Amino acid sequence: MIAYIKGLITFKNPTFVIVETGGIGYHIHISLQTYSRIEPLEHVQLLTHLHIKEDSHTLYGFAEEAERTLFVQLLSVSGVGPSTAQILLSALTTDEIKAAIVGENEHAFRNAKGIGPKTAKRIILDLKDKIVKEGGELSPVFSAQNNTFREEALSALVALGFARISVQKALNQILREQPAVNSVEELIKLALKHLSS
Repeated sequence: MIAYIKGLITFKNPTFVIVETGGIGYHIHISLQTYSRIEPLEHVQLLTHLHIKEDSHTLYGFAEEAERTLFVQLLSVSGVGPSTAQILLSALTTDEIKAAIVGENEHAFRNAKGIGPKTAKRIILDLKDKIVKEGGELSPVFSAQNNTFREEALSALVALGFARISVQKALNQILREQPAVNSVEELIKLALKHLSS
């Protein structure tokens, strides 16, 4: 088992990076979450998961342990392979996925290509108890089953051309700091200030 790889990034795009260490370049698949964290970096340490099949050995990399743990948990769900898990981790943040599982919010998974209603139900059924046992990692913001303001603001800001990951981070921070926000318009205004600062 390779726990992590530390080295020079010789190539990167939103789906994979090549990290050189000890004269060897490792091709490592990543999610958009990880890409957004490593994009400005030249040297990186990525936590890894080696997925072994009969015809391939594939490395997956993660900027944070929470993402790697959730990736492995998703792989334990029947019908969810590494590609599907990566798509899900690119469409939603780790906290959003956990919140959707705990809140039994199948609708949240529709943002991820290839996740149908049956797979969403299976993910929730198989992982809810595990996520709940992990303890109070989710703030009330993430635990809200139907955070309509947040979803509408996210759609609007992405339509304006802002990167989804940047918008998610901004909205999460605003809702943590100002939980009393009571309209989509107010949330969008605050997010625009945050994103342009």
